[in-house]
Amino acid sequence: MREVMRPSLAERTTLRLGGTAIAELVLEDAADLAALPERLRALGGSPLILGAGSNILARDGDLPLVLLRPRFMRGPEIAGEKDGKILVRVGAGVPLPRLLRFCAGQGLSGLEGLVGIPGSVGGAVAMNAGSFGTETCKNIESIQIVSNEAVQRVTVDALQYGYRRLSISEEKEGFMVVEATFGLTEDARDGISKRMRHNFFEKKSKQPVTAWSAGCVFKNPAQDMPAGKLLELTGYKGKKLGGMAFSTLHANFLINEGRGSAEAALTLLHEAKEAVRQRFGYALEPEVRIVPCRLP
Repeated sequence: MREVMRPSLAERTTLRLGGTAIAELVLEDAADLAALPERLRALGGSPLILGAGSNILARDGDLPLVLLRPRFMRGPEIAGEKDGKILVRVGAGVPLPRLLRFCAGQGLSGLEGLVGIPGSVGGAVAMNAGSFGTETCKNIESIQIVSNEAVQRVTVDALQYGYRRLSISEEKEGFMVVEATFGLTEDARDGISKRMRHNFFEKKSKQPVTAWSAGCVFKNPAQDMPAGKLLELTGYKGKKLGGMAFSTLHANFLINEGRGSAEAALTLLHEAKEAVRQRFGYALEPEVRIVPCRLP
């Protein structure tokens, strides 16, 4: 287990915001998992599982957090076949784009809609990341997790997932994804690559994929009423405050223009949420994870 004291959240999140945590623990193998509970007790603070930091809005200042960085880099690799599908096993720390390249090269279909989503496999599983009609968890055969200081494998029938969420029926506490096994269908490599290219350029034309951003900041309140449309209709597309701004390309993307702060970001989100509530009656829920939820 590698340990870093007083790590910067701004250096570890795609939004480039956030203060300083107590420590960072980088986990790479089973021995690290066994030693984790004792180390957490010694450090104090609240554990925060942080993959590639692509769905995080971290507050400013000194934060009572210990960052847990899963760096389980196994695979991706073919792990067998089940019910006519090819099983692909991959560690939680593997970047999602690497998994998608592997699938395209092997002629395995099912995850093409996830192209262009930044982050790690573990993060995509934990939040059931999705795009272009594809949801991560719909393609899972099983996951390996750490929960209650034990490593266990959970099959798909025990997973409860929905729009940007995943829970496990038998688990009452939080859990960390160690690896995932996907069940994918064989298809022509050229067709898979073509769909991935189409999805990527479609996303690039409508979303600020190269900006400092955490992705969509609000969940869509209804299938036919996307948050981006509501924000645009209330005048928040391109709205700026303190170095933060709602993108002029897609109103549901909050971007850091290079000098922003978490305080400005949270103020802008609050103002936008209130404007939508007053005009349309929708109570927008954050899709981005705000950490800590509140400061002591």
